[in-house]
Amino acid sequence: MTHSPKSLGLSLLTALLAAGATMATGAVVVGLTGGPAASQEAAARPVSAHLPPVNDGLPMPGFAISATDTAIVITDPQVDFLSPDGVTWGVVGQNITDNGTVGNLDALFAVAQQVGMPVFVSPHYYYEHDHEWHFEGTLERLMHDIGMFDRPDALDLTGFDGSGADWLEQYKPYIAGDNVVVTSPHKVYGPDSNDLALQLRKAGIDKVILGGMSSNLCTESHMRGLIEAGFEVMVVTDATAGAITEHYDGYAASLTNFRMIASAVDNTENTVAAIRAAYGM
Repeated sequence: MTHSPKSLGLSLLTALLAAGATMATGAVVVGLTGGPAASQEAAARPVSAHLPPVNDGLPMPGFAISATDTAIVITDPQVDFLSPDGVTWGVVGQNITDNGTVGNLDALFAVAQQVGMPVFVSPHYYYEHDHEWHFEGTLERLMHDIGMFDRPDALDLTGFDGSGADWLEQYKPYIAGDNVVVTSPHKVYGPDSNDLALQLRKAGIDKVILGGMSSNLCTESHMRGLIEAGFEVMVVTDATAGAITEHYDGYAASLTNFRMIASAVDNTENTVAAIRAAYGM
């Protein structure tokens, strides 16, 4: 019996989709380490902030953490996002609290410091000349209007300490560590306008564990930009959060895209355990 190229193609597609459904099982620690998938009989669930997906019908490519070529990237660990004193707390605060974002980012910084894992911080700053831009997108306009991440210029630290552009206080000892690189600032959302990709390449990094703020803006844009630049990326789903308003849920939007685009999604607890295992701890 002969088959047309079209029918063979459809059969192959069906097989691949079935395989994908089989692979998308179990905790994403399995995805992190590349081990065998869990039973297909496990109850299906989509990814959430605190739990990885199970039997959600999508492939689980996996993400193997290595002590030689994997780094953590944190976007915008700054006061204006992560503190009740920040200018965005009214729309991000509840999601940050629900996800435990502040503590989970602390846990990623802490384990990286303990094992000596590279961390790259991609901050967001706006200088006075940035307010002269001739056009902006919706939330660019909002950030400029509320003075988010504002500084006089790149070389002037007047009023910087404790300002909205400063690091969250509890992260300062980590960011001052020898394992941390602070990149030049990104200007809109993604790493296209800063030197993150260059710094990662120069350090021999191929794989990125991604967290930070804000989920559907800078964090998602960094995921997309790094993947397009040839890096393998996983996202730590409870080490980020997004703006939630009366009509829009930025975190829910990003969670779908994290799952559909990244190689793996996982929570902080599992990610920290996988990092320790990669470093023999």
